[in-house]
Amino acid sequence: MTERLFDTAITRLLGIRHPILCGGLMWLADARYVAAVVNAGGMGFITARTFPDFDAFRAELRLCGELTRGRPFGVNLFISGRAEENAVLDRYLEILVEEGVRLVETAGNTPEALMPALKAAGCTVIHKVSAVRHGLRAEKAGVDALAIVGQECGGHPGLHFVGTMVQGALAARTFTVPFALGGGIGDGRQLLAALALGADAIVMGSRMTVASEVWAHEDYKRKVLELTEADSRLVMASFRNTYRCIDNEAARAVAELETAGERDFARYLPHVRGANAREAYATGDWNRGILSMGQSAAFADEIKPVAEIFAEILADAAAARGRLDRMRPAEEAPTSAGS
Repeated sequence: MTERLFDTAITRLLGIRHPILCGGLMWLADARYVAAVVNAGGMGFITARTFPDFDAFRAELRLCGELTRGRPFGVNLFISGRAEENAVLDRYLEILVEEGVRLVETAGNTPEALMPALKAAGCTVIHKVSAVRHGLRAEKAGVDALAIVGQECGGHPGLHFVGTMVQGALAARTFTVPFALGGGIGDGRQLLAALALGADAIVMGSRMTVASEVWAHEDYKRKVLELTEADSRLVMASFRNTYRCIDNEAARAVAELETAGERDFARYLPHVRGANAREAYATGDWNRGILSMGQSAAFADEIKPVAEIFAEILADAAAARGRLDRMRPAEEAPTSAGS
């Protein structure tokens, strides 16, 4: 495991070696990937909604516990804006508690309704937000930490499109609980910058999709390797559900419907249904479905294990810290006697 470089409020809160969180990746964050993150010294989160039923979810938690050899890992619970889709959350929570998981990453809508049950179970809760004001509400609800993402992130960047650098500085001035910073992050220099801004960890998602332990098809991963920081696009803003994804055929079809002013969501379903993304990852057909992808794809340069990605990021962070040390001004030479 790579040498420990930083001691922060989040490394202490989670008992991890490095201030690196790998947020839940819908369809992709399974036991093998999350265990690889944990075993490399970071923290990962199994996405509960990825699995077809509760039994499959429970089996995945047990597998992850075996692969981490008992080290703690997390679960991502996405809170939908559609109340009927949240009926399953209580059962997910029951299962993760029964299986000994005590770390939960909530995302999407406010976690207020879940907090009593989470805290009663002794869970540590990190809530992911795309705006400082949403973080304040979650902080008031009693979360233990926050993750705030800038508009460079894959998936949901929110409605205000505030960049990661601004989010980090505002969060440091606003939050009282520890926070992680994400959105376009995939390089060790950014890790150091995030800590300098006041964050206690970074959050990575898109950067990690080329990890060897991610089950997605090699053709999909090879496409990610080709992407630059300019190869994503924003869709679904007209439904107040903005999504940053790979600029592919499906995304362009959605953009054309939005440009035409189409308001019937049924017209979008053939392109945006989640099963399409699951099939794209399985087959490697990266033009199928709306595939979450942030600007940090620019840093994905090779398919390799999580541990090697972490080692590279931490080495770059150490080099950047050394560069800052070398920029310290030299002490003024002492003046001569009598001058």
